[in-house]
Amino acid sequence: MSDTTAGQIKPPLGVGALVSDSFSIFFGKFFKVFLIAYGPTFIGLLISGALMGFGTITGTATPDLDGSISFVAIILTILVQLVVYAVTTALLVQLAYDAKLGRHIRLGKYVGPAFAAVVPIILLGIVAAILFMIGFAIFVVPGLWIYAVFCVMVPAVVIERAGFSGLGRSASLTKEYRWPIVGAICLLIIIAIVINVAASFLVDIISSIFGSVALDIILTAAVSTISASIGSILIALIYARLREIKEGVSVDQIAAVFD
Repeated sequence: MSDTTAGQIKPPLGVGALVSDSFSIFFGKFFKVFLIAYGPTFIGLLISGALMGFGTITGTATPDLDGSISFVAIILTILVQLVVYAVTTALLVQLAYDAKLGRHIRLGKYVGPAFAAVVPIILLGIVAAILFMIGFAIFVVPGLWIYAVFCVMVPAVVIERAGFSGLGRSASLTKEYRWPIVGAICLLIIIAIVINVAASFLVDIISSIFGSVALDIILTAAVSTISASIGSILIALIYARLREIKEGVSVDQIAAVFD
């Protein structure tokens, strides 16, 4: 699993800058990022709650896998979450480039490419997820490496219209940079955990005061949106950086596909 090529000096990925820029974009465009990502996440939680039970989805109840929750409900819930992931990430990938360039957020421009990419993202995401889980089950590190191999699949599908070649395109772009990508992802995870713990603590306090299932769903969707948004933005920036290093393509050239 070595990505180094003897005798070659390659430009650095710039892990620190990528993670810093991800948070800068997220907080700099917080309300627009949040609103774009919150809608699909909230709808996904409503559907998942109807299938699995709202207590299970919000973490206020233990899932009854031997009783009321059927295998079909579990599969449908996974599919719903994959759709949410596909739509949210496809939208935020495009937003990240406009934000990086200091341009206005153009939601109307993002919707068409996002929904056109949903089916390939879902099917390729299932394949990548299976490979990731196998690697993770063997040991954590191989799982992270496999995730790094396919991590820019969504931008490749949305930006380049790579379709079902998205996994191959991602593997090609991430070659020789997979360990730095693992480092960026791990750094993001650590920071995101801190943010999520603080947010979840506040959610628990509010939920205990009001005791409302509806409020639990609203707040759970908000916490999920924060993690998903920052992660999607980071992936978009990693993709842009890889194309800059390997192909000399700038962010404004990438963003130009939406014009």
